[in-house]
Amino acid sequence: MFMTVKQASEKWGISDRRIRVLCSEGKIPGAYQERRGWKIPIDAEKPADGRYKSKESLLAQIDRKKKDLDGRRPLTEGELERLNEEFTVEYTYNSNAIEGNTLTLRETDLVLRGLTIDQKPLKDHMEAVGHKEAFDYVRELVRDNVPLSERVIKQIHYLVLADKKDDRGVYRRVPVRIMGAQHEPVQPYLIEPKMEQLLRDYAKSDEHIITKLARFHIEFEGIHPFIDGNGRTGRLLVNLELMKAGYPPIDIKFADRIAYYNAFDEYHVKRSLSAMENLFAGYVNARLDKYLKILQDKS
Repeated sequence: MFMTVKQASEKWGISDRRIRVLCSEGKIPGAYQERRGWKIPIDAEKPADGRYKSKESLLAQIDRKKKDLDGRRPLTEGELERLNEEFTVEYTYNSNAIEGNTLTLRETDLVLRGLTIDQKPLKDHMEAVGHKEAFDYVRELVRDNVPLSERVIKQIHYLVLADKKDDRGVYRRVPVRIMGAQHEPVQPYLIEPKMEQLLRDYAKSDEHIITKLARFHIEFEGIHPFIDGNGRTGRLLVNLELMKAGYPPIDIKFADRIAYYNAFDEYHVKRSLSAMENLFAGYVNARLDKYLKILQDKS
């Protein structure tokens, strides 16, 4: 469900012009341009006014909100299950769409319910089912607090790459290039030592979890250890670690894919982590706001 710029203006008390600027700057997650107008998710939160310096950084806001959430009465199992079902469908749709899957959100939902979509490739169906199974597995890993390892990464990838049985859960053996990217993945013989180093660096980092994961995600995708499925696997790893740390999982929207791609280039060209860190932080902040609002409405 979406609202127009005018409806968002009335809802948030912001001018139409300011909302269009915020949309064009990617400050409203999920908003996308259609012809001359903008489509804004009906549940989008009013964005902070970045024209003025905040006394509290976004990471500090996130820490405060997480502490608030941890101190509240938890949602029931039924409520959590409903939220997880909704999130899984949207997450599967967006993560696959970023990689070129042609299923719509509605079609993704139907496929995950066991239906077949006429005139859509079998590969797209298998990718949807594979991603859902991989996310279910991630939730099991979170429940058991399983440490991140190469074995875990390969197991997640095995489920993600449902349509390519010979390449599932194994590092690539051929060189690859990412079209249009500012970085060239490592040669196959360097994958294993690079992955070992990546996991060591991640384990010993004392950075904020969001900063750590922004860095880990960019470095993982830079190694590009698998022949296919690296993006989907990488985003699942981010959610694995977020949830283990007590944060809600995030869903990088297909509509935000350009900002997401640019964040990689900014790191590889300028060695700046801020774009990816801000992207992740914005999504985590929005998810925390959603959970807090649900709990506040219940009380």
